[in-house]
Amino acid sequence: MQVTRLRVYPVKSFAGYDVDSAEVLPWGLAGDRRWGVVDASGAPVTARERNGLLSLTAEPLADGGLLLGERRPGAGDPLRVDRPTDAEPIIVGHSRQGTALPAGAEADAWLSARLGIDARLVWQPDPRERTVNPRNGGLPDDRLSLADAGPVLLASEASLAQLDAWTDESTSPLDMLRFRPNIVIDGDEPFAEDAWPFVELGEVRFRITKVCDRCVMTLIDPETLARGKEPIRTLAKHRRWSGQTWFGVLMVPVSGGSIAVGDAVQPD
Repeated sequence: MQVTRLRVYPVKSFAGYDVDSAEVLPWGLAGDRRWGVVDASGAPVTARERNGLLSLTAEPLADGGLLLGERRPGAGDPLRVDRPTDAEPIIVGHSRQGTALPAGAEADAWLSARLGIDARLVWQPDPRERTVNPRNGGLPDDRLSLADAGPVLLASEASLAQLDAWTDESTSPLDMLRFRPNIVIDGDEPFAEDAWPFVELGEVRFRITKVCDRCVMTLIDPETLARGKEPIRTLAKHRRWSGQTWFGVLMVPVSGGSIAVGDAVQPD
């Protein structure tokens, strides 16, 4: 087995981008989900409520800033946003986070115009302050970006192929990007990853913390933004327990290093 795809999402719920290799930090892949969107009260805004977030892009800059853009043709020039290291913290509603740093009025106006709400872009200055919830398999030393439940999400092409085989032909094949993985592997047996306690990807070792429960965000086509009934409808027939549907696994890095497309996958 080998790694076939690596993907980073600089802003939570924005479109991500593929990389050939990535540094693995205790809280996930370098550059992954350190930025997020909140409303005027500080409550997180995600693509579950605002599908349009999936059409927005964020290109990381060498100095830690971002270029914000849109996937639609003729969207205009991107907006440069500096990392707000000197900003006053604001209260945010991300679990176990408390506060974040606001990116500023220009970024807020750009987001608000595209989402149709009073929105703010925020940055997580220190992911060492946010722990992984024990209910999601977190241990005391596990740390987390602004991702929901775990530092890294791994998905298997073999598992997706099985899901496609179960799914009505009119709605398959399903795009892996619906599941927003950080790491995609070719896999061996479908859903074998569910039972792995640990896995080594290249030089980095990970602990599997839980199988990932899937939400309504997977119902949104990542290209067209159209909503449908898949994959939740089919997962509910074959992959439902504890009142949830499940696909992919969440992982915590046990060691540091880097991973690359083509690296060997060795579960144990």
